[in-house]
Parts: sequence; structure tokens; C-alpha cells
Amino acid sequence: MSSSKLSRRAFLAATTTTAVTLAAAAPNDAKVVPGKVSPNEKLNIAAIGAGGKGSSDIGNCADLGENVVALCDVDWDRAKHTFNSMPKAAKFKDYRNMLDAMPEIDALTISTPDHTHAPAAYMAMKMGKHVYVQKPLTHTVAEARLLKNTAAEMGVTTQMGNQGHCGDGARQLCEMIWTGAIGNVKEAHVWTSRPVWDNQGMDHPLPPEVTPEDLDWDRWIGCAPWRPYNKKLAPHDWRAWQDFGGGSLGDMACHIMDPVYMALKLVEAKNYSVEVVMRKGVTTETFPVASTIKYSFPERGDMPPVDVYWYDGHWPDPNTGEKVHNLPEWPKNVPADQPFGDPKGYGGSNGSFMIGDGGIVTTGEYGGDTRLMPASSMADYTMPEPFLDRIPDENPYKNWIDGIKGGYKPASNFDYSGPFTEMVNFGNLVVKSGKKLKWDNVKGEVTNVKNAREIVSKEYRTGWELPC
Repeated sequence: MSSSKLSRRAFLAATTTTAVTLAAAAPNDAKVVPGKVSPNEKLNIAAIGAGGKGSSDIGNCADLGENVVALCDVDWDRAKHTFNSMPKAAKFKDYRNMLDAMPEIDALTISTPDHTHAPAAYMAMKMGKHVYVQKPLTHTVAEARLLKNTAAEMGVTTQMGNQGHCGDGARQLCEMIWTGAIGNVKEAHVWTSRPVWDNQGMDHPLPPEVTPEDLDWDRWIGCAPWRPYNKKLAPHDWRAWQDFGGGSLGDMACHIMDPVYMALKLVEAKNYSVEVVMRKGVTTETFPVASTIKYSFPERGDMPPVDVYWYDGHWPDPNTGEKVHNLPEWPKNVPADQPFGDPKGYGGSNGSFMIGDGGIVTTGEYGGDTRLMPASSMADYTMPEPFLDRIPDENPYKNWIDGIKGGYKPASNFDYSGPFTEMVNFGNLVVKSGKKLKWDNVKGEVTNVKNAREIVSKEYRTGWELPC
């Protein structure tokens, strides 16, 4: 309900950040610590979001032998399959009620639309719960730093659901780059076939429609500004809308850009800037039909400055009507029949390539199929001996659960995925505004505008506020 307040336990010690700096979360005076679980003990896991992607997230935890004790979803029709497959789990429509009613919960998967990730994860962590949060971790820049700081403050075990980060491919790419396979990297290009949903470029609100009987629309809206239900908002096309999703960048960059972010050690950049190269179909309601942006990073240790380009979107050719994909320029020395990224082909695929002063390397959506380009470059190349630890079974759920029981940080814990999501969301500020923005990655400050907090955060509906 729009007027309901969050549990007091959830927001004990909450403070507001300054106008410019994204400060750390408040000290843990709530005196909540995560419950200790032995390696042989089963976790009590709950799901916030049990339909769609939420079904596979909580299902993977169940398949690993953990106890699924509660399922929460605002749309009980969409979650029906999960409810039926886990009949012993308690069922809720409001995660706040679930968390208050079931102190026995040790950990949660959070698989909701982007705008509700941070409120749910923040409440859970402040109550000492471990969390697995789907990508992108948050909806805003400020939320990403808030969750990173809160996880550290509360001592909980965290993981973002960009599963490719647990794969061998991303580590193999790092090993190639770090052993000089293509020399010093000066450019990286990352692209996606998204969007695969409608409505990007729409410039007006949608008309009201009758809300489905099993959908609690008020709770679906959550912290976002109120608007009436329309089937083009839920359950799928919400990614197009600025109030709820992050467009193509928010949906896919945490997958496709991850190998580049990891291999180029971008988390170590003390600052960076982002600017628009191209936008089509700009509105204040939805994300553009297509966009190209450029991130510029300074030196990181022994790595030189690098420009990272992001491409998304497509549009119909005015003459033929065929789909034109927004893609990087094809490197001149690579034959046209040798696809970059995913082997299924350049147009309509996802992937990235990096250009160094000694060659080109490409990899797929999740870091797989890493190879030098052109293909002839692989003939005389020997892959380096692995020196980075591999994740058992390349399984992000097992990695998270093992981290909870073993007391170590999973691969995409919030110390890594928080700054990564922050960078992705910072790019979306540029996509929406068209302004070149500069970011202090240490202090968490926008350095070239006056109204910094208005840019990196957002207004929350009453009853759903966050301290950021």
C-alpha cells in the first residue's frame, strides 16, 4: 500500500547522504549479525520474485539442496508454477511482511524489476540476511554504492546475478590480456542486440487498463511514481521505461561488459567520464531506440588509458524496412565472414572486442568463445596456463551458497558488482540526459555538475524511501 511504512528494524541507523557525496551507510547500531551456518547445514532461503527469472533463481538454490522456506511475488498467477513446485514454502505478496514474519530466513534471492532491487536488498541486509540480487544490482548510481556499503557494514554474503562472471571464459580472457596477447589495450567495443521488448522511444504515458486479478499493482509499483497498470509495463516490457528499468544498457551491460570490466581492471580507475556518441528516439518516459556512448578511463596501474564504447538498439532501414543494428565499425583486417562476439553472427548477437597495439581479441555475451581476430591469429598462439582460480561448476548459486557457509566472498560480491553497476548506471545518466558527465570513482561524486544528488539518485514514493 502506498502509505505503508517499512519495518523499523529495516531502517534503523539509516541516514541521508550529502548533496554531492554518496557516503557510506550508517554504522550498524541495529546489532544484527548474520546467523552462522556450518558447511553441512542447510540454509533457509526465500525468494523475492518467484515468477519469471525468479523461478530459476530460487529453483537453482533448491536444486543445490537448500531449504526454500518462503516465496514472495506480487503476481501470484505468474508465480504459480514456482508455488506449485515448492508447496511447503510460505507465500507472500509483500517482502516486508515476509521478512518481519519469518526471522528464520538466512538468505534471499531477489529477482524483481530493477527499481525494487535496492529497497528489498537493503531491508534484507539490514536484518542480517545474505542476498543474491539479479542484475543490474540497482536502478541508480546512489543505490549501487549504498548496497556495497551496507553489505560491508552488515557482514553479509552477496552476489549479483551476472552468471558469466563465474565462468571460465572471463578468466581466460583476463589471462590473455594480462599476459600481453594483444599488447596495450586502447579501445574496447561492447554491443547488444537488445532491446527485445517494445516501447523504447515512446514519449507519452500509457492509458489505464484493468489490472489482472492476481497482480498487486501497488506493490509492483513499489518505490516508483504511481501510474496505472498497462500490459506494456508488466510483466515484461518495464525495461523500456525509465521509472522501472535501465533499457538495453541496464539489462545487458552487466553481462556483456563484464569481461571487459574485469580484464581491463576498470574497478581500479580513480575517475572516468561518459559521453553520448549517438542517440535515436530520445524521450523523458522511455529509453532511446538506440544509443552509443563512450566511457573514458585513465591509467590503472600498468594499464594505459582506454576508451570503452557501448552500442545498443536497432531501427528499420527507411528503404528496405530491414532491421539495422547499432554495431561497432568492423576492423579492416578481419574478414567479413569471421563473426565477432557470439559465434552466431555479428548482427543480432552480443559480444565485445578489444583492440590493442598488438592485435584484437573478442569474446561472447558471457565471456565464452574467447579468441584472437582474425582467426589466422590463433594459429601460432598458445593459450596461457591458467593462473586465476576457477569457480566450481561455473555455478553462481553454488558460489554464493558456499561463500555463506565458508565465510568467503563470492565472485560477483557487491565489492565488485557494486562499482560495476555504478558504472553501468552512470552511463544511463548520459543516455537519458545527453550530457557528458565526469565521475570521481573514489569519493562517489559527479565532478562537473552542481546538482549531483539529483542526478545520481531519485525520488522515492512515500513508504519506500532509501538513505541515498
